[in-house]
Amino acid sequence: MQITDTIADLLTRIRNAQSAKHDTVDIPASNMKKAICQILVDEGYVKSFTVTEDGKQGVITVTLKYVEGGVPAIKGLKRVSKPGLRIYSNAAELPKVMKGLGTAVISTSKGVMTDREARKMNIGGEVLAFIW
Repeated sequence: MQITDTIADLLTRIRNAQSAKHDTVDIPASNMKKAICQILVDEGYVKSFTVTEDGKQGVITVTLKYVEGGVPAIKGLKRVSKPGLRIYSNAAELPKVMKGLGTAVISTSKGVMTDREARKMNIGGEVLAFIW
């Protein structure tokens, strides 16, 4: 089975694993997914991630984070720019998720970063996902 939107697959696997109360989730690796997972760790949405080489493309193992009572740290994940409809934004019009409480993941010419970092560097790019 060929997956055309690998970023949506990453977000869906994390969403499904959290709703099933799993501790970890395995995702096929790519550089874009590694960068998104690094943002999830830096922003405090997941505990950690490791990359395991399997001779093919590798596997990312994401360790999920739960707050007291077993409530997932991630309330929501939403894919914004899709293969059928790309969404771009310049630095002045970068979206704010939940009025600044959430995080937008932006793919820029300087790499994948959060909306706050992109605003600081004054660069725009493709709006990949919203996390809150």
